[in-house]
Amino acid sequence: MDKGTVQVEANQVPIQSGLSLPTGESIAGGASTASGALSFLGGWQVCHNICLGLIALLALIGVSVEGMPLEFLQAYAVPLWSIALVLLGFTGYMYAKHKCVSKNLLAGNTGLIIAATPFKEIEPFQIVFWIIGFGILGVAIINHFAEKKENKKQGNKTEEKINKKQEDEMEVKECCRTQTQ
Repeated sequence: MDKGTVQVEANQVPIQSGLSLPTGESIAGGASTASGALSFLGGWQVCHNICLGLIALLALIGVSVEGMPLEFLQAYAVPLWSIALVLLGFTGYMYAKHKCVSKNLLAGNTGLIIAATPFKEIEPFQIVFWIIGFGILGVAIINHFAEKKENKKQGNKTEEKINKKQEDEMEVKECCRTQTQ
């Protein structure tokens, strides 16, 4: 492979100065991030809490705001939630087809989208959607940290094996030196 190309999944892609081509993983990661971010905008309670947080933040710096400064987003709740759902579908496709997306990220975004369902018809059951959605999100977060801990343990075991192998090689070299003398 020459200096002006880079290996990407068995395809050589020419590199031009200042330009880089997005990989499937970075596209899926971006779509997953957008899906999670937009799913939050779909739920009225979440929008309400964001507004209250913004009001509190502005109050900390001395700006007094009355009312709901982000209330205009309420009109866009269903379209934004729908976009999040489409992006979740794309992310799910990328996971199923290429396995280039974290399953915990996919599960977490699914939970957020379920929790932020914005339809008036299901409003009496919204608490059920919150429990299911945030339950899925909680499991995804717990699994993420459990996998991270397991990977760290396996990394330490691998390091121990390498150190043991190096020690064994040193003993063999010492043994060979003493036998030749």
